[in-house]
Amino acid sequence: MTHVTPAPEAPTLMVLNGPNLNLLGTRQPEIYGADTLADVERLCAETAARHGATVDCRQSNHEGQLVDWIHEARAGHAAIVINPAAYSHTSVALLDALATCDGLPVIEVHISNIHRREPFRHHSYVSAAATAVIAGCGVHGYALAVEHACRLLATG
Repeated sequence: MTHVTPAPEAPTLMVLNGPNLNLLGTRQPEIYGADTLADVERLCAETAARHGATVDCRQSNHEGQLVDWIHEARAGHAAIVINPAAYSHTSVALLDALATCDGLPVIEVHISNIHRREPFRHHSYVSAAATAVIAGCGVHGYALAVEHACRLLATG
């Protein structure tokens, strides 16, 4: 988990990663690639810095922990970038938590293209609360998500 302490004027984006993403780089590299979670966090931090922002990256295999962090983001973060992983397809709790983030940009990210995978992965509950969804761009999708969140923040 990487935590970057923001400058007072810098918006901070919470970057949340769900179950099994701690295994990036070793779990199914034919689907998820060789980059590790540390690589993803570094990419997010570098992308945010180019836009005058910082990131607060967190990963959990536990749904309730992700819900708690979403609640925390409501009060102390400018946007949420979330890869809910398998919880995308099962978690009404994440949807409900994200739905409380009034006006906070929420960008959903998937490393793989969930629409080209097994049919049960084609639906994401989280998408209903997302401002934007990025899928199938590999870990580069995180950079796109951070960049898009920063652009939304810049344009109000």
